[in-house]
Amino acid sequence: MGLMIEDFRNADICKKLIKQIEKEATKDVYRFMEVCGSHTMAIAKFGIKSVLPSNIDLVSGPGCPVCVTPQCEIDALFEIAEKGAVIATFGDMMRVPGSKGQNLQKMKSEGCDVRIVFSPLDTLKIAKETDKEVVFVGIGFETTAPAVAGLAIMAEKAGVKNVSITPYNKTMPEVLSLIISDKNLQINGFVCPGHVTAVTGIGLYDPIVKEGMAAVITGFEPVDVLSSILEMVRQVNTEDFKAVNMYSRVVADEGNAKARDVINAVYEKQGCWWRGIGFIEESGLAFRKEYEQFDAFRKFDVTLEGDDEIAGCSCGEVLKGYIKPTECALFGTACTPQNPVGPCMVSSEGACAAAYKYGI
Repeated sequence: MGLMIEDFRNADICKKLIKQIEKEATKDVYRFMEVCGSHTMAIAKFGIKSVLPSNIDLVSGPGCPVCVTPQCEIDALFEIAEKGAVIATFGDMMRVPGSKGQNLQKMKSEGCDVRIVFSPLDTLKIAKETDKEVVFVGIGFETTAPAVAGLAIMAEKAGVKNVSITPYNKTMPEVLSLIISDKNLQINGFVCPGHVTAVTGIGLYDPIVKEGMAAVITGFEPVDVLSSILEMVRQVNTEDFKAVNMYSRVVADEGNAKARDVINAVYEKQGCWWRGIGFIEESGLAFRKEYEQFDAFRKFDVTLEGDDEIAGCSCGEVLKGYIKPTECALFGTACTPQNPVGPCMVSSEGACAAAYKYGI
């Protein structure tokens, strides 16, 4: 019989792991970064920071897809909606604010046709029921890119012409390279994103290891996270750095070749903007010529111009790991989940939302 979720929340196992971490964490400081929004929320939800010794610092990085989407891309989406398109989106985009204070939820209440979908393929059904252009908000990392690319493939096969996609998907290798080269961060190891790795494989983290940092792929339960922290402490202590897959119940070391093939059939690499980080070459996905008819920016003649932050919002600094959410001047006062200023407070995977909800 396989392990059940209760096994990964077992209090006795967690206590043993915490005790072992306390015993082995003998250096002055260990600084570990998670680059997955689900890990950010799991660490907050299960109170992981509160049970660790004070010399272990957990930092949130650019792992929340909604959060790293720059303001120019958010505003471009509103421009498309105002031109009369039907917007099909996952729910976490509904309240992300534009530079003028608008969001999809408000626009829907004002008459724009905005629909929440649970799968990119739901967009096909909507498109077959209307003559309007239906734009799917293609957002995420390698995790969602195969499904978004699959929408383009299925639409082409079905001959559906009134479907397009915002090419917001981003890729992890390039931003990780930027982070590990940032000496100001002084990161010792990474809690690596399990779902991204399920597509890419663990070779994604070779550059981390070469730079003398730990890399552990893990799941999202307390035993998963604590086990990964103990493994990183041991790697730092011994300076024997390697990429370790502790999430083998989901992640194969080689990743998913079929998913990568789907991505590569539809997309090619392009540079793109990241909130608070700037323009990173080769870190985005653009439609190949064979699928460029599905590019919403092309159809609606939308141009992306830079990465201007909303005034007072420190999401960019939070995403880079430079500050904690609570160090933002707006946190918990002008910026709350009920009245968010930046996307890190909106998204269910945002560092600010996690800090606010769980009081960390």
